[in-house]
Amino acid sequence: MSAAETIDLTEPAGDGRTPVIEANNVTVRFGGLVALSDVSLRVPPATIIGLVGPNGAGKTTMFNVLSGLLRPQEGEVFLAGQKVTRSAPSKRSRLGLARTFQQLELFMGLTVREHIVLGYRVRNERRRLWSDLITAGALHRTGATERDRVDHLLDLLDLRSVADTAASVLPLGTARRVEVARALATGPSVVLLDEPSSGLDGHETAQLGGALRTVVEQEQISLLLVEHDVAMVLGLSSEVAVLDFGVRIAHGTPDQIRNDAAVRAAYLGDDEAIEGTEDHKA
Repeated sequence: MSAAETIDLTEPAGDGRTPVIEANNVTVRFGGLVALSDVSLRVPPATIIGLVGPNGAGKTTMFNVLSGLLRPQEGEVFLAGQKVTRSAPSKRSRLGLARTFQQLELFMGLTVREHIVLGYRVRNERRRLWSDLITAGALHRTGATERDRVDHLLDLLDLRSVADTAASVLPLGTARRVEVARALATGPSVVLLDEPSSGLDGHETAQLGGALRTVVEQEQISLLLVEHDVAMVLGLSSEVAVLDFGVRIAHGTPDQIRNDAAVRAAYLGDDEAIEGTEDHKA
């Protein structure tokens, strides 16, 4: 299904639900370079939506627009129905947006549990957050509600066995799950996942994919997934949008994307990249 057609499968499916996040007709220019041109994207509640495209397609630019690191020259961004186009990332976080980055953003001296505690306090006890970081042992002093939530996330992401392990010695696949758990601890309605499988082997990628499906099912949040591993995206997502040179060239179900001529042309005939594998499918 080409972007020129009028049916938008990234719209909520006729049930009246407000998208958790949406970008309407967003254009971003860097000097004479158009990084995004009139791109729209809508993410319904409790779903996984994929955003893919070749290198330089505009995926990271779109994430920066959605998260508030970049303001578009044209278009609007809404979070839970509220316009946030000019709102700071901190406000978007309070409204339910969380994000992970392609490069690990962990504190190497903190344990897995301490990272999740930090995520919880970002949303629920912001005033004590910085003092906790510089006060020895402060991250161990937790209340019952916080402790229950942290323990739940440790179990949800299969991190209980490494709860007291420092981030500096974690395998990459485990560290990726720690980032997801920390993001979930902020109580988001939507998480932007930027290349979560980067650097992972096939087993670790499959393990992460299973964890992400469980997160959506149990937490009823939405994930917007940017990935170079297109097979992973097609296996996990309900719907997928494809960017190429800053333009949305296709959107639809995974099967529609696999069979879209414009998508195959964008990937230069790399059929393997867009076929998907059984290991990733829900």
